[in-house]
Amino acid sequence: MAHDHSHDHEGHNHDDVDLIEAGTTPAADAAPAKEGPFQTVRTYAPAISSLVLLLGGIGLDQYAPGWFGDPWRLIWYVVAYLPVGWPVLRRAWSSIRRGDVFTEFFLMSVATLGAFAIREYPEGVAVMLFYTIGELFQEAAVLRARRSIKALLDVRPDEVTVLRNGNAQVVKAATVAVGEVIQIRPGEKVGLDGTMRSDSGTFDTAALTGESVPRTIGRGEAVLAGMINRQSLVEMDVTTPYQDSKLSRILKLVQQATGRKAQTQEFIARFAKIYTPIICLLAVLITVLPYFFVADYRLADWLYRGLVFLVIGCPCALVISIPLGYFGGIGAGSRQGILFKGSVFLDLMTQVKTVVMDKTGTLTKGVFRVQEVNPVGIDAGTLARLTAALESKSTHPVATAVIEYARVNGDDNAFGNVPVEAVEEIAGHGLKGRVDGKEMLVGNAKLLRKFGVAFDEVLTRIPYTVVMTALDGTFAGYFTIADEAKPDATDAVKRLQAEGIRTVMLSGDKSAVVEIVAKQVGIDEWHGDLLPEDKVAQVERLKAEQAANPKAKRRPAKLAFVGDGVNDAPVVALADVGMAMGGLGSDATIETADVIIQNDEPSKIATAVEIGRATRRIVWQNITLSLVVKAIVLVLGAGGVATMWEAVFADVGVAMLAILNAVRVQNLKFDGK
Repeated sequence: MAHDHSHDHEGHNHDDVDLIEAGTTPAADAAPAKEGPFQTVRTYAPAISSLVLLLGGIGLDQYAPGWFGDPWRLIWYVVAYLPVGWPVLRRAWSSIRRGDVFTEFFLMSVATLGAFAIREYPEGVAVMLFYTIGELFQEAAVLRARRSIKALLDVRPDEVTVLRNGNAQVVKAATVAVGEVIQIRPGEKVGLDGTMRSDSGTFDTAALTGESVPRTIGRGEAVLAGMINRQSLVEMDVTTPYQDSKLSRILKLVQQATGRKAQTQEFIARFAKIYTPIICLLAVLITVLPYFFVADYRLADWLYRGLVFLVIGCPCALVISIPLGYFGGIGAGSRQGILFKGSVFLDLMTQVKTVVMDKTGTLTKGVFRVQEVNPVGIDAGTLARLTAALESKSTHPVATAVIEYARVNGDDNAFGNVPVEAVEEIAGHGLKGRVDGKEMLVGNAKLLRKFGVAFDEVLTRIPYTVVMTALDGTFAGYFTIADEAKPDATDAVKRLQAEGIRTVMLSGDKSAVVEIVAKQVGIDEWHGDLLPEDKVAQVERLKAEQAANPKAKRRPAKLAFVGDGVNDAPVVALADVGMAMGGLGSDATIETADVIIQNDEPSKIATAVEIGRATRRIVWQNITLSLVVKAIVLVLGAGGVATMWEAVFADVGVAMLAILNAVRVQNLKFDGK
């Protein structure tokens, strides 16, 4: 790839961030692999027991101070502290042994142990308890953010029914070889990629692509692992090993997605690495320096202020909520059928000012359809039937379009019963043969000229593909065949333009056809008759134009390219953000791309931009909230105004608010709704 946005995150000094990206949190020493009643009790019991003991201790302090004194008071609060404090103390020690001293675990440990040292037992327990509650809150938020991504794991069955020696056997999907035949019963999930062997089948692809409408797949068409059979028993030929299926590759990409961090995430990680030692130093200075300037200096008072300062200064809200915000964005994209290969691409989508799109397969369906039938001296039905009979001897996409038209507009078997003899394929021209006793030609203008058949030369100026037919040396009519724009193509372009994004279409198709599609969907700029190297040149030109724009100096404008074919892979790699249509797209393009649109809907391009912008907005709201509140309470803490309880709000309270804000991206409406 011309642009590699992956980043090595070794040396990262905040376990929270790494654990979020691994799908766990430090709320408990061992993150649960499965959820269940026992695991729920195990997760929440430490916090609940500490809370009960803390409230009991505060009650005894208030109503039985006479006998509730040390050492019983100390023992009581130590017992209340250990369920929530011990895991954090262990993590702090583990980090110190790795040479990573200044973590939030270290700050919390010092602050709470210091509170015990000056006999502020309830406050020491409260700080650790609320910190742990914040971590549990974060764990719930992470699980929610991961739910839509984890759902992908549930759409790949481990077992399939394979036909061997005429018998149906249930075996592990990983043991099935390419070329074997498997059966899928109604309601079953497809376990492997393959091609339809039965005449047709209806499949639910919602879990894989986000499409709500079931898709009908005919003989020879691709069936992907994760689809659900909705009708009768069907058979399919396996074309890909289990580990190489498109779904397996998507799952690997999902697992790798959080490894590529956004610049904001990296900045916060670097900021916390510098910020935390400074907070520790200031806390020491607040404790020690007044000794030289204050007449009635009491160590316990100033140590308390220093400890309050430590708690307030803990960067939890930043190091937890920022990656969680990006993780939420990746999860929101997955629910929409959009896979971001890392949070860095969520950020890059906010800077996209030009979206360049391929035509075929991206804005159009990539499937030829007959647009018009114009018979001459014969009725349209007969023309279609005879033409389809001869075209049935060809595998060309244009021939398929004529055959499909004849099937839809007549009897399925009508042209199949027409006798066809002496078929000859003339390369670059078309077909010649005897159909129903008549000499027949089906092909382009060059074919008719070659055999001296007269026709109106005006037909050669039609921008679409034209299939001409001649019977016994006489022109019998023609078909116009073209690709169709996808239903949401116009909406996609409008939404991008509403976001202030310039839209460009590049295609290897004829310029006249490209212009028609461009005007139909409302594209700003278009170019046709392009070879793959011409597309590369056009993208380089567009990037140079963006870079020359004076506004680009303030915030660099990015270019996204969306394609689906093998010939699009070089341009996808060249773009700042490469996007691939993943449902029908080629493997090369999907591997190269940074963002994959799994359901082939161009409107998801705009949705990806909207998700990126919403995620960035929420992330910066969290950064602003955290820094402003902390700055205010830090000043109050240093001045002795804020107590440990205000410190708890400034740390855990703000972290909770930031987490709530971060998961909001999961509930936002996209797709223009």
